[in-house]
Amino acid sequence: MKLLFVGAGYVGLVSGTCFSDLGNEVICADIDSKKIEALKQGQMTIYEPGLKDLYERNAKIGRLKFTTDIAKAIKESEIIFICVGTPSKPNGEADMRYVYAVAEEIGKNIEKYTIIVDKSTVPAGTADKVSKIIAEELKKRKAKVEYDVVSNPEFLKEGSAVKDFQNPDRVIIGSSSEKASQIMGRLYKPLARTERPIIFTTERNAELIKYASNAMLATRISFMNELAFLCEELGGDIKVVAKGMGFDTRIGSRFLHAGCGYGGSCFPKDVKALAQMLEHYGLSSNIMRAVDYVNERQKKSIVPKLKKFLPELDGKKIAIWGVSFKPRTDDIRDSPALTVIEQLQKEDAKVVVYDPEAMELAKAMLKDSVEYSKGAYEALEGADALLVMTEWDEFREPDFDRVKKLMKDTVIIDGRNVYDPEEMKKLGIKYQGIGR
Repeated sequence: MKLLFVGAGYVGLVSGTCFSDLGNEVICADIDSKKIEALKQGQMTIYEPGLKDLYERNAKIGRLKFTTDIAKAIKESEIIFICVGTPSKPNGEADMRYVYAVAEEIGKNIEKYTIIVDKSTVPAGTADKVSKIIAEELKKRKAKVEYDVVSNPEFLKEGSAVKDFQNPDRVIIGSSSEKASQIMGRLYKPLARTERPIIFTTERNAELIKYASNAMLATRISFMNELAFLCEELGGDIKVVAKGMGFDTRIGSRFLHAGCGYGGSCFPKDVKALAQMLEHYGLSSNIMRAVDYVNERQKKSIVPKLKKFLPELDGKKIAIWGVSFKPRTDDIRDSPALTVIEQLQKEDAKVVVYDPEAMELAKAMLKDSVEYSKGAYEALEGADALLVMTEWDEFREPDFDRVKKLMKDTVIIDGRNVYDPEEMKKLGIKYQGIGR
């Protein structure tokens, strides 16, 4: 099939590349000419394991193309995926202007039956609004073109997005059109498994499933972070508590991890947007607001832990391992590390950062407000403390003898509970994890 992905960001680039690997003719379009030119030259604009190999294979044989000419690409495509951002407004509501702008462009240019797919995370009712916008544009043109709008939310985890696409837990297709449902079913058929089904439902249900899924996962994280405070007060260990909980088949072990808070492009904005949706309809948003509050509090809990060891941070050199919001991605959006860096700067501490993949994005955002290290150990030279903010594999088993020699004072605040407290104690390291 001929597919168009409008928005060559994380969702559009990964989904488009993976669909091309299934034999479809794919165009990824974006208004960012620098991004498109980089992709045409074979330069990956995001870091995602396995993506470059798929890109190279399919771009080479011409199944994967890139353009800034969105109008032309719309005319050539059978299915158009809207993959633009829906960032949070100041009140938490999803900003839909980019989605609606794409809908207008589609209405101005479609010439034959086309399926328009909301792939971006969008509030309930967006499919109806997108359909209305397209209809209005067609009316202006005095054109009669058949089309259907489908909600097909993505569930790609950054760091394992290619794997998630190829082996999805489920595929959600929200459509009131039998024709569109059948075509979308054929498109996704190569990915369907008995235990990983394609679920057909209404557009509203599909839109809600996405928000509900992310909000539930965020709730589990905030729940464990809330419990972590109690573990610290009572001398408990949140990792042991989580293990004991996780064996309960009603609960399971996934996302029961206390830490320095969640970040990224999904959980923070989706929790806020779901809370705003509830309030818009006059309903209670107590749980969602609490989830968001606990997460913001958790991000700000790292520096107070550090100050128990170093009461005065003025002039102290603080090394930070990890700027991305989680490992195996270069995404730093809403990363807890950014909150911690801001706090440290207010205390006039000297901050040195290192991340295996996110350094370029960190430099673009933080400019010269921090120092950047070429490696993990280099960041520790003369450091008064180390804050572990992302659980990259290369941070899991460092040479602690070397760490102790490099650091001025061996204080480690483990924001991801990577290390064992008893081992740190034996090594003579001043250590504090989360809820331990």
